[in-house]
Amino acid sequence: MSLDHKTSPSALSNQEQQTIRTQEPHAPQTSGESFAEVALRLGGASAEEARRTGALDTADDQVEGLFAPQYQTSQSPAHRAVWDSKVPTELFQCIDEIPSEDVEHVVQRSLNLIRNHRDQGTLINGAGKITDNVLRDLGNAGYWGLLVDQQHGGTGASMKQFSRMITRMATLDPTVAGLASVHGCIGAVDPVRSFGTVDQQRRFLPKLADGTRLSAFALTEPGAGSDLTALQTTAVLDGDEYVVNGEKLFITNAVPGRTIGLVCKIEDVPSVLIVDLPEQENESFQLNRYEIYALRRAHNNGLVFSNFRVPKENLLCPLQGDGLTIAYHGLNLGRVALCANASGTMRWMLAEMLPWAAYRSTYGLAIDRRELIRRRIGRMAGLIVGCDALTDWCAGLLDQGYRGEMECIIAKIFGSEAQKEAAIELFMKTHGGRSFLKGHLFGDNVHEFLAPCIYEGEGEMLGMAFFKSLVKDHGKRFYEPIGRVLHNLGARQPNPFDPRHLWALKGPMTAYGSWYLNRRVVGSQWTALPEMSSRLRNHARFAQRILSKSAFDISGTMRHHQLKLADRQCRMSALSTYLQNAISILVTALYAADSEDQLTQQAADVLCSELTRKITGAAESDADYRRVTELGRAIADQGWIELKEVVSGDILMPYQKE
Repeated sequence: MSLDHKTSPSALSNQEQQTIRTQEPHAPQTSGESFAEVALRLGGASAEEARRTGALDTADDQVEGLFAPQYQTSQSPAHRAVWDSKVPTELFQCIDEIPSEDVEHVVQRSLNLIRNHRDQGTLINGAGKITDNVLRDLGNAGYWGLLVDQQHGGTGASMKQFSRMITRMATLDPTVAGLASVHGCIGAVDPVRSFGTVDQQRRFLPKLADGTRLSAFALTEPGAGSDLTALQTTAVLDGDEYVVNGEKLFITNAVPGRTIGLVCKIEDVPSVLIVDLPEQENESFQLNRYEIYALRRAHNNGLVFSNFRVPKENLLCPLQGDGLTIAYHGLNLGRVALCANASGTMRWMLAEMLPWAAYRSTYGLAIDRRELIRRRIGRMAGLIVGCDALTDWCAGLLDQGYRGEMECIIAKIFGSEAQKEAAIELFMKTHGGRSFLKGHLFGDNVHEFLAPCIYEGEGEMLGMAFFKSLVKDHGKRFYEPIGRVLHNLGARQPNPFDPRHLWALKGPMTAYGSWYLNRRVVGSQWTALPEMSSRLRNHARFAQRILSKSAFDISGTMRHHQLKLADRQCRMSALSTYLQNAISILVTALYAADSEDQLTQQAADVLCSELTRKITGAAESDADYRRVTELGRAIADQGWIELKEVVSGDILMPYQKE
């Protein structure tokens, strides 16, 4: 688990946990504004916006408190790459792991099961949903218990093992792969295993492990999406039960008989109740049914609660924080799983592209002989390797104990945007009009390919969250002291001609000047790169230089915009993308250097070159075209080891005679 063992609820004795959880569940909030709220108001935000943003900032601090200091955000690889003067390159390398035979046994059984159901036509029922028999068979195979520890009937897979399984399963059916993430990462499994008491774990985890109770996490509401402070669902204690009233929306896996983590407000504090939904709808529990295209082979419904009663012992009480703390914790797992799913899904796309490109001829020549098609094949391979690299890296960080929020955001954004580009620009355009036939991978799944850009957090919103996490510590150390002085002086800007300002700011400005001069004079140093090809080495060094110099770009932006920075969303998004691309280059180059497959290394080179051009604004050269098209030619002619388990379907509407 990624929690610090000293603060994890499950590390406490039964008596200690009982003592904590029989106390008043929520301490009264202290009065008065935090400095962050004051700064937002001075920057032009309303008092309500400042209050709500301050609440999220507090929740973020509480999540940080769950992790040991060496694994918190300020010690994460992405943060250190920008702000530290000495950076260990190995922080960006994937950690080798000894495979677990028990986990591999479950994975193989699950893959074989889905492969057989797919081939026999028994995967989907008449309503277009994954059948109950398939879900039950997966439970018998141990699929739903991969992230549950062995003590409670699961397999105890690491996040790296789990994410690699997601990639393999997505080559067979991305929905089945996605349901594992919904259940294990953002459903009830992670909240209970990470924040539940011994009694709660004993009651819920075995049924979650064997699939008797599949799960979901009920957070989103009709008016509360990215703004989690807008929650309206409430739970009021009445004797031994909480009485729940409110509505949830867009909840995957939400049907009667499931177990959900229900986010609601208790005494105006976000909280999480673990709820066993009844087997049928009744007067206090109703489904809000609607048609939705994305994840249509899974169940996605709204939940309406009217005086719905939940035992009070089902309340999760984290030792630090509240319900938002619990929600944030599982989201990182889900974001890694999303990137892993994209990698498997794009493998399926590429496997479908190759036979069609060899079959389809224009002007007497198969289109896999054409430069544009070869470029698409090579580009697709690069995106796959990038997803593999970021998935393995982030999963490894979570397994080591890092919070990994910034890194998992990079993986989520890269994976979702890569899958979108692959589907529209590479896969659809290669297949032409046949893409829209019923039964075609694109036509049947276009919404599935686009939805990840929204799920687990919309990409640009997450990019700003990445940026805010990156600047938070720097801002607290150097800019908050300046802001406090200005607040006390009743000023928004320092006035260099006012002696009072100069005198009051001498301490904070000296501290900032010392940091700035030290970085300018000493610079930033990285430990040595491992053995790698010259092209991959050049990519890695370029990324390191970009990350090291970005500290001045970011700090300069903070100086320029000061209290108005929170409203400069476009600037924050641009800087965030710039840094994400640099980190993706570094991680991909290091990942590929460990591969013995030359095509994988070439695919990494193609991706790193593309990301470099995005950073520098350079145009694609003839040499760039040669590299990507040569990669596409090689894969079209000889295949690729990364596609060895992937089977393509029949060509739709063939026109050539056998």
